[in-house]
Amino acid sequence: MPTISTTDGVEIFYKDWGSGKPIVFSHGWPLSSDDWDAQMMFFLGHGYRVIAHDRRGHGRSAQVADGHDMDHYADDLAALTAHLDLREAVHVGHSTGGGEVAHYIARHGEARVAKGVLISSVPPLMLQTEANPGGLPKSVFDGFQEQTAQHRSTFYRWLASEPFYGFNRDGVEPDQAIIDNWWRQGMMGGAKAHYDGIVAFSQTDFTEDLKKITVPVLVMHGDDDQIVPYADSAPLSAALLKSGTLKTYKGFPHGMPTTQAETINADLLAFIQS
Repeated sequence: MPTISTTDGVEIFYKDWGSGKPIVFSHGWPLSSDDWDAQMMFFLGHGYRVIAHDRRGHGRSAQVADGHDMDHYADDLAALTAHLDLREAVHVGHSTGGGEVAHYIARHGEARVAKGVLISSVPPLMLQTEANPGGLPKSVFDGFQEQTAQHRSTFYRWLASEPFYGFNRDGVEPDQAIIDNWWRQGMMGGAKAHYDGIVAFSQTDFTEDLKKITVPVLVMHGDDDQIVPYADSAPLSAALLKSGTLKTYKGFPHGMPTTQAETINADLLAFIQS
């Protein structure tokens, strides 16, 4: 399997398919690069080079005990882009991966970056604070951590079966194969990485990161997102970006790159080609 070793000795698995303009995909919690299958195959078929890695502690990357924070996530992504010597790359992040993309661009600069895309993403800040009253209470994320530590398999099955893809909505038919694939990806990763990652995606404030970014960024979000609520994420992120474009999808769930792949892929292609 292709891997790189980070400066702190962590083996990071990655996929690198095709040639042409590079598109780099950063996955959400607690999944893996496999979550981008529909996008990677689509863009590979359109002549692009597609790259995706398993975040440290996730998927096929090393299940290390430490470094499960946004600084390490961004630095691991920077190590991958440097190793592959990517230029003029488009960085696409879903959920936690959107935070990773924003922090990477702000922390490591735009020399290798052409554009960014934040899909159903956690910025600017998920946690409810005095400055962010629309965020979710810390008790929500404490519950996530408790369930991850004590009942991870059951908790992951519930997340995939109900809120992540909106399968708990009236008139929406659950897709068991999608549920099983989500659970498979989640259970491949390490419980410690996933436990710590909840703090990383919920408590990191990306406000200053977003303000630093000057390349064009497309912010895509469904207004029925039950994981990262729309009102306190996408519109605020788009407003903080110097060159941000907000695209809102009526009724789409958090996992829309999978359940609404045809729509999302077409809009991604239009943005990348623009």
